[in-house]
This record gives sequence, structure tokens and C-alpha cells, in this order.
Amino acid sequence: MYNQIKNMPMEERIERLTKALVQIKSINGTSGEVEVATFIKDTLSSFPYFQKHPFYVWEQVIPNDPLDRKNVFCFIKGKSDIEETVLFHAHLDTVGIEDFGPLKEYALDSDKLVDYFSMYAFNTEVQEDARSGDWMFGRGSVDMQSGIAVHLANVLHFSEHLNELPGNILFMANSDEESQHAGILSAISELKRLKEEQHLNYVAAINTDFITPLYDGDSTRYIYTGAAGKLLPCFYIYGREVHVGDTLAGIDPNLIASELTRRIHNNISLAENIEGELILPPSCLYQRDNKEAYNVQTAVSSYLYFNYFIYEKTAKEVMDQLIQISVSACEDVENKLSDYYEEFLSRTGLPKKDLSWNIQVVSLEDYIEELVHKGIDPTTCIQETFQQYKHLELRMRCFKVIEELQRLDPEQRARVIVFYAPPYLPHNYLKEESVRDQQLLDMVKEAVEKVAVKTGETFSFKKFFPYLADGSFLSLHETDQEIEAFTRNFPGWDTIGTIPFEEIRELNIPSINMGVYGKDGHKWTERVYKPYTFQVLPMLIQQTTVHLLKSFHSALNNKHSIC
Repeated sequence: MYNQIKNMPMEERIERLTKALVQIKSINGTSGEVEVATFIKDTLSSFPYFQKHPFYVWEQVIPNDPLDRKNVFCFIKGKSDIEETVLFHAHLDTVGIEDFGPLKEYALDSDKLVDYFSMYAFNTEVQEDARSGDWMFGRGSVDMQSGIAVHLANVLHFSEHLNELPGNILFMANSDEESQHAGILSAISELKRLKEEQHLNYVAAINTDFITPLYDGDSTRYIYTGAAGKLLPCFYIYGREVHVGDTLAGIDPNLIASELTRRIHNNISLAENIEGELILPPSCLYQRDNKEAYNVQTAVSSYLYFNYFIYEKTAKEVMDQLIQISVSACEDVENKLSDYYEEFLSRTGLPKKDLSWNIQVVSLEDYIEELVHKGIDPTTCIQETFQQYKHLELRMRCFKVIEELQRLDPEQRARVIVFYAPPYLPHNYLKEESVRDQQLLDMVKEAVEKVAVKTGETFSFKKFFPYLADGSFLSLHETDQEIEAFTRNFPGWDTIGTIPFEEIRELNIPSINMGVYGKDGHKWTERVYKPYTFQVLPMLIQQTTVHLLKSFHSALNNKHSIC
């Protein structure tokens, strides 16, 4: 690859690399992730600096991964006596291409797509962008093969201009960001190893995950100094099944699930209110009962879970809130069923049965405690169930665990059990009370201001990258107590939990997102804006990298002098 791009200016290098990366079918959960990782490693290895220092490019295979997916690393060593290091990182996987429909065979062909969308009269904005020549289309064009291309081009730039580098650069490309984040989670141990063996001081991480307009006509380039977290709160709903000829005597878990969805899905009042930030409400990702075939019996149980972004809230605060919502929802369902039954009796004149529609609401942590008091062994049940259902995907395995715990309970009452399942992403941000964090913010702003003056771009700083990103796993704000409040409500954390909380806390790397700019990530009209992404962004990252390394090294020397 080096021979193809060595004589090109920066923007052409990045465009060529982006197009080559997009052409690789790097869909999450497929062997394409391995193929694109190999391409990245081979590209780096072709650079003259790494021809001279081949051991500065390497792979890390993700442990126990069925596809043998891997992370790719490279290291550029600046002045020999400097420990300060900036981490460049990006994810190498993409979402699938089914949304392209009849254009599926061209989903990775940027040239074919721009021709198609130039004639696409059903969306004038897309058509105008395609005709302008300023946009590259294709799956992964914005999320985020162009982000990898920017980093690769900057790695090449610094390797060719070592005199400009007052410190070190560590680059990593991670697999599996679009699903379980197995790549970045595996990389934590490698980052820790490098820190200890090479005595590195990680100043900051720069991610290039995509940024996008927040409203029509928005041309601001947003820089995010933290990352939103994510919870997946789940509801196992156990009802009281009956024949359809006697439904008023039953408790339908679908009715409870529907009431919970109505109260939680897109409920903006449940979202945190943080001034100046794009804060998203919870959204339902899964709702269904567990009937496997048609019959005239109502469902016994239902599964329900939500995507729940967290910014400053903790898992305990979310759990407490969802328990309250569930209690209120179940009370309304009980009252509604009771009223329906009373009306039914008044219409039919039938004698009243002794019925109750009381529905217990309990967190997993409290339910396990209940079972222990009843002389039941939840731990063994959890371990055995995870083993029995190891062929299922993780969320379904978690639901099976809750189901088996419910079966052990001799009471068998109607209940809602609230718990957490994977994935979980911690939130992080630059803290106002942290001297280091505020120094870092000031330094980044100084670097950005220089680029703004030179290019005329308008930049704005935000506290949280509003979508999910691997940067969530580079630092940790939660206390041990807050983490335990999460893990105690996560079935079998000791069995399937993969987050190395202590190592993340020790690394404590601030993550700054300076993203490629584009539109429609995860849509078939996905596209990246070339003038900013291929020209301005690499300059912005170079300026920020050099400024951070100089400033932190100078600050460290001053501190030592004072001491």
C-alpha cells in the first residue's frame, strides 16, 4: 500500500486508504473483521519506519474468540527520554449491508454508489451530496473506515517526520465495536502491559468515530471530551397463564410488558438533562413472549429489554428508577384487571371467584436474596444454566438464568424481575474538579483554536459523545460500590462478565473524539464528507497530538524541577 500512496498529498492518501478499507467486507461477527485487520497490519508494515522497526507493528488475538478476531497495534517512538504517549484508536468492524436491499452487491463500491445516488430523485439532499463530488458513499465510509484511514495517514506522516514528534504515538484498531466490544476489552491488558514495560504515560486517546450534523443546516464540527455509557435493563415477566375462555382470571405478561414499554420507550423525562448535551432517552430493543407455537393458552412469561444511555447517572440510580416505574405499572395493570373483572361479573351475574392480580416487582439482587432465605442455591443454578444454554446469544442466556431461578421458587407467583444484561459501557468525561482533566481540556482547546483560525471551521466542545464508542472503556468514574450495584443485578457476572474494571481504572486514559464528518451512519445512504475528513481532520489531530505531548512533557519537567 505504501508504494501506492507515498507520493500523494495527505487528502489523497486518506481517500485511497478509505476506499480500500470500505471495499473489504468487514461486517461485525464475520471473518471480514480478520481480513480488514490483516489489511491494516500489512499496510502499516509497508511503511518505511516499520520496515526498519518491524517489531513496532503487531497483532493481539482476542482470547477465546470463535473467529480469531484480532486487534492491530503499532508504536512510533519519539525522543528516547520521553514517556508521554498519545493513543490513536478506532474500530475496524462495520454493521451489515442488508439495508442496501437491491443495491447490496454495491454496498462496498463507493464509485457505483455515487453514480446511483447522483440519479436518486427520492431524496434531494442525498442526490445533491452525490453530485457535488464532496462525499464518499458506502458501508463503513463514515462509520468508520475513514477514521482508520485518517489515523493510518497520520501514523505515516509522523513516522516520516520524527523531528515533529515530542513524544510517542500508539495506534490500535479494535474489532467488535458494533456488538460486544470484545476488541477494546481485550486491548486493556495490552495497554497495561505496554504502560508497565515501556514506562508509558498515556496523555490522552484520540478516537475518530464519526460526528454528524445535530440539526438541519448544522455545519459545526463537534469535539467530544467524554463518552456516554450504556445499560441494558431487562424485565423477566412471569404471569398466570389461562385458557382464552377464562382470560380475566389470568395475568398476561404481554399486558405488563406493553405497559412497561409505554412508560419507558422514548420517554424523554427519563433522560438526564445536561445543558448543551445531546441526551437520548431509553428505547425498547426487544419485546416478546415465550410461546413457541400457536395454542389457545395465554403466555406464561415475556422478555423485555431496553437500550438505556447513561451520562452522569449510575446503574443503581437507574435500577431504583425502573423498579419504581415497574411497581406503578403493575399497580395500574392490577387495578385495570380488577375493574374489568367487576364489570364482567355485573354483566354476567356469575358468582365472584377469589382472585388476586397482585404482581411482585423485584430486582435480581433482592430476588436472589429471597431464594437464599428459602434454602435455594442460586449460584449453582446460574452456573449450570449458563453452561446448558451456551449455544444461545448472551442476552437469551441471561433470560434463561432468570427463568430457571423462577422455576426453583416454590411460590411461583406473578412477578417482574428486573436485571441487567450485556453489553455494559461505563460513562466517562473530563471532570471539573480534576486538575489534570481541566489542563487537558485547555490544551485541546488551544490546539483546536489554531486550526479554526487557519481553516475557518467552527468547532464546538461537548462533554459526551452521544452514541456508543470504545472510548467508554479507557477510564472509569464509578466507585467500587456503584459497580457492585450493577454486577449484583447482572446474572452470572462471575461467569460471563468481561470488563476489567480495575485495569481500566489504573489506566485512566481520557478519550477525546475528533471524528470524521458525515451523515447517515448505519443507513444505506451512509457517506463521509471528504473536504473536512480528508483535509482538516488530519491536520487537527496532528496539531492536537504535538501540542498535548509538548505541554504535558513541559508540565512534568516543571513539576520535577519544583520538587
